Amino acid sequence: MLKNLKLLVILLLFTITIKAQIVSGPMLGQMETSTAQIWVEVKPNTYLDCVYWKQGGERNIKKALLVTDESVGFKTLHFTAINLDAATTYNYQLSYNNKLINIRKIDGTFTTKPNWAYRTTIPDVSFLTGSCTYINDPTVDRVYTDMQKLDKQAKPYGGDTSIFTTMAKTPADFMLWLGDNWYTREVDYTSEWGLNNRPSKERAKPFFQPFLKAMSHYAIWDDHDFGMNDCDASYILAPESRNAFKRFWANPSYGNGVRGIYTKLNYADADFFLLDDRTFRSNDNMADSINGEPNPNKQMFGFQQMEWLKNQLLGSSANFKFIVTGSQVLNQYSPYDCFKHFPAEYLEFFEFLKIEKIKGIVFLTGDRHHTEVIKTERQGTYPLYDVTVSPLTSGTHKFGGPEKNNPARVIGIDEKQNFAKVTITGPVNDRKLTFNFMGINGESLGTWSVTSGELK
Repeated sequence: MLKNLKLLVILLLFTITIKAQIVSGPMLGQMETSTAQIWVEVKPNTYLDCVYWKQGGERNIKKALLVTDESVGFKTLHFTAINLDAATTYNYQLSYNNKLINIRKIDGTFTTKPNWAYRTTIPDVSFLTGSCTYINDPTVDRVYTDMQKLDKQAKPYGGDTSIFTTMAKTPADFMLWLGDNWYTREVDYTSEWGLNNRPSKERAKPFFQPFLKAMSHYAIWDDHDFGMNDCDASYILAPESRNAFKRFWANPSYGNGVRGIYTKLNYADADFFLLDDRTFRSNDNMADSINGEPNPNKQMFGFQQMEWLKNQLLGSSANFKFIVTGSQVLNQYSPYDCFKHFPAEYLEFFEFLKIEKIKGIVFLTGDRHHTEVIKTERQGTYPLYDVTVSPLTSGTHKFGGPEKNNPARVIGIDEKQNFAKVTITGPVNDRKLTFNFMGINGESLGTWSVTSGELK
């Protein structure tokens, strides 16, 4: 009896030791048929391992491969579980100095993708998506709304964080973050340490932890998690910001290996082209046109990234091709960030889509603090849609000005925190894409759908 009690105490202390070393996570990252990524941030000089085993197969325990990154006081661990079976659920657990806690205690589970092509019917796909996550931090948040007058108290900009509890309980294959995933403050974007401190501090919040474990997470960025507001290619800490992004996300890849964070992922018959709208971007104040002609020097994505995207689209056979970027693409009435303000690149890309008869295009965007679906008709081919989902917790926006009664708007949701659950269902030759826009407590705020046949 005494021996068992001592063992129980040792195990309890061991568990506390591991948990005390974890800053945030674990978080599920890239998931494939035979590999899976698991991310965790730990305190400096902490050494953890990750083990995994097939559910029901506790005797066959394997250790995950580890890539660690420790810089400017922040340490992240990127584990990769390998040699997995497709469409199979595994348990995983963090271990300390090669010692395991009672194997019945698991840190989480993950399920690999099915290996369906040429073998079985096409699987359904589901994912969550949204943008603009502002977490209040009174120590550095703005106190006044007007820096000149200093006479009006600023209201907290961040909203109800319980939306992440709702999202953690909403079944899906993965979460796709659409930029402004955290908001750097004036004390953050002037140093490499600050660029890492903001995501580290916010991701460690208790309300995030269940969501990080619930499904895989992929991300792009926009200005506020790249640097300061309206940030562009001239940002002096762009390389350090890229390093921070790589440190805190577990995407399939990051740009061309030297610059940028663009990448691609695939789920069944859906390809996602995750673009970088900041690294190669011209300043917004550069003239759109010169002598009545589009200014070829004003670029949002840059030549190299656009060539990559075009070749990827040409090689894709997916029914749905999601082009994912932080700024809106099709909103002709937007007074803010929008691809239309980069007309040379914009017109050239849409001519490419038409000439090459690229089917299945859907733009997926964030940034605007409201949710809407914009439809653009095209002569001689199918219409294009831009689905904007925002905000998760940032301040909300009310439709107004030139875009208040935008005739291209199919559905609009303003002044509400929200996210979208997206599903792709049906037989391979008749797939249906459905967006269910959901509020803080999971209530439906509206739906929109389109079939693969309508995008040909």
